[in-house]
Amino acid sequence: MEHEDRIALFLDYENLALGVRDHHGGAMFDFRPIADALAERGRVVVRRAYADWSYFDEDRRMLTRSHVELIEIPQRMGVTRKNAADIKMAVDAIELAFERGYISTFVLCTGDSDFTPLVHKLRELNKQVIGVGVENSTSALLPPACDEFLYYDRLEGVDILPTHGRRPRPARLPEPEPQPVEQAEPETPSTEEPARDADALAVLVAQTVAGLQGSSGGEVTASRLKRTLLRKDPTFSESDHGFRTFGELLRHLGELRVVELAEGPAKGDPEVSLPEHGDRESAFVLLSSVVRDIGGNTGEVALSGLKNQLRRVRPDFSEKKLGYRSFLQFCKAAATDGAVDLRWSPEVDDYLLTAGAS
Repeated sequence: MEHEDRIALFLDYENLALGVRDHHGGAMFDFRPIADALAERGRVVVRRAYADWSYFDEDRRMLTRSHVELIEIPQRMGVTRKNAADIKMAVDAIELAFERGYISTFVLCTGDSDFTPLVHKLRELNKQVIGVGVENSTSALLPPACDEFLYYDRLEGVDILPTHGRRPRPARLPEPEPQPVEQAEPETPSTEEPARDADALAVLVAQTVAGLQGSSGGEVTASRLKRTLLRKDPTFSESDHGFRTFGELLRHLGELRVVELAEGPAKGDPEVSLPEHGDRESAFVLLSSVVRDIGGNTGEVALSGLKNQLRRVRPDFSEKKLGYRSFLQFCKAAATDGAVDLRWSPEVDDYLLTAGAS
């Protein structure tokens, strides 16, 4: 019990409810998916929601059943009412941070960038901060400030109605012909796919493991890797890539030879490393053979443009998948291994490579 995170939950309710209504086709906000997501992260000891509840009768009953304390912000004029709710929520959070030292995690359910200073102050007080917001109404400034950021739209149990948000397009479709376009609309979320494809995932994990190994020299466990990925991108979630757990994601990358898994210090927390041989060694051989093939009379090949030559032979080549931050770093590693010789040439203002003796 003493190892559980104690969580304080604060909901900027008007921001959430209106965000869901506006971007989910008029749907009602559902608190249950947030409660379930937080139950996996620790014990929620404080639950407070801030709004003028005369506007949210149905929601008030739903939140009361979930044991959320309702903080009343009476109706005032426009921005004044909004500011009153924001200030009250910020003051309560800071007060709790000082008075309840056992609370380790603060969850701020809002997409409003006005809460960014509060996030910074809570982290300065050594509190973990998790943000929750509706994706299309969340400021781009807020997620990077948090330790972790959960998009409400992606939480398990949230029913998204994609066609509702796209219905207001009839003005563009005056003729009956475009009817099939509406049937193709469910495919539009695929515009997000390139950012989360397998290659991008492999690059992200390999570079992170390489960075951890280089900075500390110690073992990299799965739990440490996950924390680091969240520090890089608080919105990171293995479920966005089609995996149920982070361990399942690592096993998949292990099968692809992106990482290697070994027994770690604790059960269920394996050690993660980059393959010492296999893909890296074959990439060095590829580099050496390409340099030898295009070296010409001198046998020397400039670094500029060489990566494109490698990709003509192996289109899927990526030094980042191997944990290298740049192609130059990869070539330096190949030179250290003896696969190539590498030197700087002031005459051509570039690095020159020649194939190794082997």
